[in-house]
Amino acid sequence: MTPEPSPAEYLAIDWAMFGELCRALALKVARDYDPEVIIGLTRAGVIPAAVVSSIMGADFYVLKISRKIDDSVRDRPAIFSEVPRAVEGKRVLIVDEITTSGDTLRLALAAVRDAHPAEVRTATSFSRRTGYQPDYSALTMDAFVVFPWDRHVLDGDELVVNPDYEDELGD
Repeated sequence: MTPEPSPAEYLAIDWAMFGELCRALALKVARDYDPEVIIGLTRAGVIPAAVVSSIMGADFYVLKISRKIDDSVRDRPAIFSEVPRAVEGKRVLIVDEITTSGDTLRLALAAVRDAHPAEVRTATSFSRRTGYQPDYSALTMDAFVVFPWDRHVLDGDELVVNPDYEDELGD
């Protein structure tokens, strides 16, 4: 199991920074690739994927991949939806919010390749300095990232600081 990062190793990003990261990611991709289809990986990968898709004017689809079944967490991710048929013969970009082990992106790549795209590449908002590297990332670093959509969670009918980040964020 990965040790918990120290508070100095956390990066809490806000919506404005997230928007800038999506713009940076779209520009990096556009420099040498012109995807016709962008696939966002659930859950959090659909957020940057939708923004990048809008910026690039590409068709947008979702592929449901998760480590959770009901309330339990599995060691390895699994696919819970079909690859869109629209990828056949097209240039495809798979987008996730972050890559750590690369398990999710590898699984998505294999599934999309089975649907016979012309080409497929991967992109993430953040990637680690070591381990699996996507074709494109907006930022490469080792800090634990707290995304703006994950900073607060519902507790009953109120938004509260995500208990996983309470000590680090303290707001």
